[in-house]
Amino acid sequence: MAKSQAEDPIVFDYIIVGAGSAGCVLANRLTASGRHRVLLLEAGGPDNNVWIHIPLGYGRLFKDTRFNWMYYTEPEPELNNRRIFQPRGKVLGGSSSINGLVYLRGQKEDFDLWRQLGNTGWSYDDVLPYFRKSEDQQRGESQFHGVGGPLAVSDPATPHELVEAFIQAAGETGLPRNEDFNGETQEGAGYFQTTSRHGRRCSAATAFLRPAMKRANLTVLTEAMAQKVLFEGKRATGVTFRHEGRIKTATAGREVILSGGAINSPQLLQLSGWGPAALLQEHGIPVVHDAPSVGANLQDHLQVRMVFKASRKVTVNDAYHHPLRRLGMGLDYLLRRRGPLTMSAGLGTAIFKTNERYATPDCEVHFIPFSTDKMGDKLHAYSAFTASVCQLRPESRGSLRIKSADPAIPPAIRVNYLASETDRQANVDALRRLRAIIHAPAMRNYLKEETEPGPGVTSDADLLAYCRERGSTIYHPTCTCMMGPGPEAVVSPTLKVHGAENLRVVDGSVMPRLISANTNAAIIMIGEKAADMILADAYAT
Repeated sequence: MAKSQAEDPIVFDYIIVGAGSAGCVLANRLTASGRHRVLLLEAGGPDNNVWIHIPLGYGRLFKDTRFNWMYYTEPEPELNNRRIFQPRGKVLGGSSSINGLVYLRGQKEDFDLWRQLGNTGWSYDDVLPYFRKSEDQQRGESQFHGVGGPLAVSDPATPHELVEAFIQAAGETGLPRNEDFNGETQEGAGYFQTTSRHGRRCSAATAFLRPAMKRANLTVLTEAMAQKVLFEGKRATGVTFRHEGRIKTATAGREVILSGGAINSPQLLQLSGWGPAALLQEHGIPVVHDAPSVGANLQDHLQVRMVFKASRKVTVNDAYHHPLRRLGMGLDYLLRRRGPLTMSAGLGTAIFKTNERYATPDCEVHFIPFSTDKMGDKLHAYSAFTASVCQLRPESRGSLRIKSADPAIPPAIRVNYLASETDRQANVDALRRLRAIIHAPAMRNYLKEETEPGPGVTSDADLLAYCRERGSTIYHPTCTCMMGPGPEAVVSPTLKVHGAENLRVVDGSVMPRLISANTNAAIIMIGEKAADMILADAYAT
């Protein structure tokens, strides 16, 4: 899809590569004044598939190559050398169009740590106004929340009795109910809020890009895959990209901005000659700048799922496999925008410390009233529900490195899950804590039996073996173009690429540390803050 058809050469003030969460924000904010001409390139297609806009539709999109890059890691040594599926959005809206819709910002301490690492302007007090700016909070305005922003943030359309029992059970184990995980504290049990409204997904494309596409100074090209950034010396001048079967060139009068995410942004930098020199030379790429940190420091959240058979037929599995209830589920959505089709990838949560010596929680549970063998598979034929643990601040670090000079060849993704003893123990302890919640009195009337990992898996060694056998990503790759003042960083606190002119990275790859939460909300915040910094530079010249 193209808003306007342009022939080579095409000249703009700003070129944004990637129409994901941050890229859509930038496209909106940079064009709002009408003063700047902006080109937004997206390798994927338009977001017009109906399942993109139905919240539970993420299950349909999970392995759809039309909307998903379908990446896999290299064999992970600590996960029995399994290759872990790494889905990433390839569509307008990026991963915000195919994700689980959870709106969780992270802990105050996450952003204060960013500031302590030398990133001036990124403390919690600095970034909170940008979270509030983007938000249209269903509950209204408060110290922590904003209204009137583009991004709809809502409570679940349909509470569920299994989630209510889970929250009560968490309370019985000492974890209080929390009504706002993006407020004063993150610890507790409760419902996730979601990026949805009236039963429809509110992706970054819906929230930010659609209104901006009405502006004459924004050009959006889909199925336009960037090939490399062009340089004159160390100054970025434009981008080459494949579109409609041809290689085209676009020139940026002010800046080239990479918003491809933690996988595609470092990949494009390396393809462009900006990365580890030895790696680039290995693939015959002329070295523009030797930058060993590009693609280093990869961080992601590991997910370890537990599955339980239910003693009551109250799960989504039951509704789906009963013809009349399945019909009712569809009608409930069509007529009232309620019911299971409005569910996010985690309906309820418990956020807790696996060790009391920690100052803040280090584990997040995703609780959903249905079950599958793995995400994207068919629902089990029996009544069951799923609860997974996610260690929030892993110590393990990985890397992203190209395997070819061909942009179409996926890069080598190495996360190194469970490489740290701290990470291994945290996952084991988290499974124990989750099991204690599930076996608390409030859940007993719903629990028939534990099927994964099973009641016989109790020792540290057995639980760790289960983590190695079944652990997988929860889809939060970050930090591969980390910001900071030192040589280990790729971008400065203003997100300008160290050593380059007119080149920034604006997406989740710039995080210096992975936040203690799902990442979409924070990436939208990064886009908001970056837009202000970019415009401040533009108005100063």
